[in-house]
Amino acid sequence: MPLLSNIIKKTGKLFFAVLILKMVYSFKINEVPEEMMFIKGGKFLMGNNYGLENEQPIHKVSLPDFYMDEHLVTVKQFAQFVNSTGYKTDAEKFGDAAIFNFTINKWELIDSADWQFPLGRFFNHAPDDHPVTQVSWQDAKEYCKWANKRLPTEAEWEYAARQGNNTANKYSWGNALTVNEKFKANVWQGSFPKNNTVADGFYFTSPVGYFGKTKNGLSDMGGNVWQWCNDSFSIYSADSIADEFTKVLRGGSFLCDSTICHGYRVSARMYSTQETATFHVGFRCAKDVK
Repeated sequence: MPLLSNIIKKTGKLFFAVLILKMVYSFKINEVPEEMMFIKGGKFLMGNNYGLENEQPIHKVSLPDFYMDEHLVTVKQFAQFVNSTGYKTDAEKFGDAAIFNFTINKWELIDSADWQFPLGRFFNHAPDDHPVTQVSWQDAKEYCKWANKRLPTEAEWEYAARQGNNTANKYSWGNALTVNEKFKANVWQGSFPKNNTVADGFYFTSPVGYFGKTKNGLSDMGGNVWQWCNDSFSIYSADSIADEFTKVLRGGSFLCDSTICHGYRVSARMYSTQETATFHVGFRCAKDVK
């Protein structure tokens, strides 16, 4: 009996030692990457039956856990990627990129506009802490790949913006553009395109995170710049066919007037061809939880 008792004691100690090692190993494996937030997966209702036609119908989606960048990718971060790889963006290859000209109230291609000079070489360099713009879907994809990440899926983006299965809120932060008289996003103030009161403090992009974070720790999940998603665009229909050259954009931008665009709603969708670069589109990355 004493021998059996000793064996049980030793076996018990070994069991607890192994258990502790497993817990430590599991913690290291699931440690949240720097400047990313852990998003617990689950089921949610995607879309909006009262939104635009391309937001309908509401449908059920189930997602595993994933990580998402806390902030939009900044000019400084993109510069690190370019300096490390020598990468040339699509806008640099084409020699021009798109901006909205408020003098003539229409979109036009500007020679030499790129991620460093979003408005063209006659204007200032993009600030380091602002979201990088004038990047195509392919440019965004290559950056995320270099960072050992990927672009988020459209479903992941909406799920994160909704804080899970929250169907009550219009925006990622609630139902009003201002809370306690403070703006929660960088969007168009006034009547687009003739009048912008700049009440939120910014005519173009704003520093990432300037307007605070959502409950799950993400900034700019609405306003500032539209964000590339990994998906090819299609309508929400079982028999719809996606156009592989047209990619989904989410989040709205500083150009969004609620009476015309209102793209900063959690269910709002937009799309563009994958090689297109404009001064109001950027991105953030996501990552699988191993």
